[in-house]
Amino acid sequence: MNGIKIRGTGRGVPGKLVSNRDLEKLVETNDEWISSRTGIKTRHHCAGEETFSAITAQAARRALADAGVSPEEIGACIVATVTPETMVPSAACTLQRELGLPEDILCFDLGAACSGFLFALHTMECLLNASPRKFGLVVGAENLSRCIDWSDRGTCILFGDGAGAAVVECREGWPSISSIMGCHGSGELLRLPGPGAGEPGLISMEGTRVFKFAVEAVPWCVDQVLKKTGRTVEDVDFFVFHQANARIIDLAVRKYRIPPEKYYKNIAEYGNTSAASIPLVLSELREQGKIGPGSRILAVGFGGGLTWGGCLIEFA
Repeated sequence: MNGIKIRGTGRGVPGKLVSNRDLEKLVETNDEWISSRTGIKTRHHCAGEETFSAITAQAARRALADAGVSPEEIGACIVATVTPETMVPSAACTLQRELGLPEDILCFDLGAACSGFLFALHTMECLLNASPRKFGLVVGAENLSRCIDWSDRGTCILFGDGAGAAVVECREGWPSISSIMGCHGSGELLRLPGPGAGEPGLISMEGTRVFKFAVEAVPWCVDQVLKKTGRTVEDVDFFVFHQANARIIDLAVRKYRIPPEKYYKNIAEYGNTSAASIPLVLSELREQGKIGPGSRILAVGFGGGLTWGGCLIEFA
């Protein structure tokens, strides 16, 4: 199977900024408590015209422009999300219409929570191997602020909105991204009910148990990707972890002795943006010139489902 590489990235982030001080007015919490336990200072929330669809389209347009790829060259479009505006049409089909993507391609949403973007990259690699068009659009986007229980101080402090996108290319001779994926079906630790569930569509989570799951899942994914690719930590140019909690990232950094110039945290500004988390990091790193052509990225995601995944992907 031919592999994929990233051609371009982009992001869309709503302008409304919600600080820890703002949350002090809603629930019994404070800035020091939130910062010390999560690393989060602010998060962005959709408001007014800055809707889920608007930030998703913005991220996608910027990724296409960065890649120098036109909409008619796209062979498939996947939007990783658990918070689409509508179930039908899907966010991907709405994006297809907005961008003017070809009508004879696959466009669909993928729901794997915080692992969604990596699941979508793996799926896109498979799709492009069977497509005459060799460019794909992968977006991770969430509007989690509309699913927050504002009376639950354990979860309302965590989540933000945003969208990140990547245009990937499939070419003969390129290595596979060597995805490692896994799922354990359970709504016990982290749950977001859907239509017809007979309960409010709000996020609930057992934070301590999810944290324990994450600190086990991250090194497992790193080890499995390195084993599958025959690479070492030194072979990786940058490590991109899902931004769920700064302490989870810090534990991984210490375990693998990753130098500061090889990892990045933006959770202080964005909070946990689920499927948008990893592509937001990629977009910022590319904009800052920290990654670019030839960069080899080991990315790891983990979250509701429960799901987990990792891959090694390069920039073309």
